[in-house]
Amino acid sequence: MKNNNRQWQSALIALHITLLTIFGTAILGSSMAFTAEINSVRLWRAPDHTRLVFDISKPVDYKLFSLQNPQRLVIDIAGSSLGADFAELELATTPIAKIRSAVRKGGDLRVVLDLTAIIEPRHFTLGSNEQYSDRLVIDLFDRQAAISRSVDEIVQQRDRKIIIAVDAGHGGEDPGALGPKGIREKNVVLQIAKRIERLLDRDPHFDGVLVRRSDYYLAHRKRTQLARDQRADFFISIHADAFTDPRANGASVYALSNSGATSETARFLAKRENRADLIGGTSALNLGNRDDMLAGVLVDLSMTATMSSSLSAGEYVLKNMGTVARLHKKKVEQAGFLVLKSPDIPSLLIETGFISNPKEARQLSSGAYQQRLAKAIYNGLVQYYTDNPPVGTLLATAVSGKPLTYLVARGDTLSEIAARYNTSVSRILNYNKLSSSSIRVGQELLIPAR
Repeated sequence: MKNNNRQWQSALIALHITLLTIFGTAILGSSMAFTAEINSVRLWRAPDHTRLVFDISKPVDYKLFSLQNPQRLVIDIAGSSLGADFAELELATTPIAKIRSAVRKGGDLRVVLDLTAIIEPRHFTLGSNEQYSDRLVIDLFDRQAAISRSVDEIVQQRDRKIIIAVDAGHGGEDPGALGPKGIREKNVVLQIAKRIERLLDRDPHFDGVLVRRSDYYLAHRKRTQLARDQRADFFISIHADAFTDPRANGASVYALSNSGATSETARFLAKRENRADLIGGTSALNLGNRDDMLAGVLVDLSMTATMSSSLSAGEYVLKNMGTVARLHKKKVEQAGFLVLKSPDIPSLLIETGFISNPKEARQLSSGAYQQRLAKAIYNGLVQYYTDNPPVGTLLATAVSGKPLTYLVARGDTLSEIAARYNTSVSRILNYNKLSSSSIRVGQELLIPAR
């Protein structure tokens, strides 16, 4: 009898242990099935790709693969739950028709992108920083069609326009500096950049090319590559300053420095702007199989030729900006901004003011002030190139002896046009046989050669 009791006790103990194991495993499994949560999902459309960003509570493992007939991209994210709503994403301008998701066995999250076109996916994870949590970034690059170009398009033509690439800093998940009342640097500088582009496009001797056209992120190296693709003669990057002291104020113009920054402010700004590539997830400049030392020498040598042009043009731009805005420094500063490190294109980074300063933030949000500032930058570039016209351009032909043709834009005055082209009002009046200095929008003026 004692033996039977002992057997029953042993059986009950074994049953308890089994039940505890089963329930413990179930409880542990339910708590461990989802180790990370996708808190939000963001989407941006760029000219050549679509970026999808998953904001995740902690680092995750993931797999990605494509399926055909129909076209789909499958993303498996290990041990994750979805706390975001795909329905809120604007898919109309992207190659994504629909986004579906489901939890698979084992607690993995499967996200399926139903696609309307063939894409080339690139993907990577980013660690948390001062702005964002951990992220999984999926870039869907458009399939590039082969382009046939004529000989005339390939061969550099004479009497061409001078091309200025106008870059609006930051964009997309990188808002740049934040000012009072929710003012964002990325929005303000895009508005100013568009105004500069329009002024250049109205000038018969220039073409403006916008590097960033709307709200999406571009890596620094990508910005300069886009300028190079457009055969830009000059590259300007438009920004708005921020500093820990809200009293800091004034506009600045920067050219590249190989030896480092020329002031404490320049060092701070260079660090802040360069950190944007950590936000966007970009890789280092690819110089093939050259070792680091040789690559550095090659870049330094090739950039030397452009730095003199950058500094010279910067003086013209800064002088004109001083007629509109208070200047933070009265000379062109130099710092190691990544966006300026284009070996073959003279470049300037223009800080239009301190968005952290309440007064300047209000000015930078004003359309009228943006237009005055844009015109000052435009005037500076025109004056520089009038004094230093590139060989083979329309401006070089005009300056060499033939008169320039100028189309009057809104806000132009005859005195301003005369100053821009280093001539006098009386010479323009006499050359055009005008009896009055009154001009109208759309009027064509001949600017006499110097």
